[in-house]
Formats: sequence, C-alpha cells, structure tokens
Amino acid sequence: QVQLVESGGGLVQAGGSLRLSCAASGRTFSGYAMGWFRQAPGKEREFVGAISQSVGKTYYADSVKGRFTISRDNAKNTVYLQMNSLKPEDTAVYYCAGFTTHWGTRTPADFGFWGQGTQVTVSS
Repeated sequence: QVQLVESGGGLVQAGGSLRLSCAASGRTFSGYAMGWFRQAPGKEREFVGAISQSVGKTYYADSVKGRFTISRDNAKNTVYLQMNSLKPEDTAVYYCAGFTTHWGTRTPADFGFWGQGTQVTVSS
C-alpha cells in the first residue's frame, strides 16, 4: 500500500497562492494516477483535479480550472497542487488520493488510498 502525507496548507489572503505537496511512500508511486479533493465543514468531499501516472495528463473541476495546476515528480514520489487566485470559497481540508482505474473519475470511492489532509484557509 502507498502512504500519502500532504503538506503546505495554511492561511492566505484572497488572491494569494499556495502550493500543496503530497509525498508518497510504499509501493511504486509512478504506477498510480493521483487526485486532489477538498472538504469544507458540513459539505461533501469535492473533486479538485487529477493527474495521470507518467505523461502528466490532467483534468480539473470547473470551479478551479485556470486557477489550480496539478503536477508530479515521480523521482521524488510527490504530487503537487499549485493554487493561485485563491478565494474564500476554496477554504477546506485538501486531500490527495491515488487510483489506478476509471481515468476521468471524480468519485471518491474510485480512489484507493488517501492522505490525512491539510487545512487551507483563505481570508477575505
């Protein structure tokens, strides 16, 4: 099993930027597509975006398209979420997760393993 640890969260003003990291250990990281989700208090977990195993194909939720960018460095076993032009509604706990099937999925149940999450708070 792959273990995931997110980092890089914090407090930022609206319009600012943050870069989240998700470090993986365990089985071969490069064999998994990776995704990011977020969950705000009282809301369901929401898909943010995902990246393929090696060629770097990505897809995003409409709410973050053009503002957020996912990348990965398989040599460092790490996936990143660059978040720009942050808005108060981006405030949530952000999770990374891995999957091997259903490319294009946005469903949490399709992701087989998860990190513990990192808090992002955007002040207005």
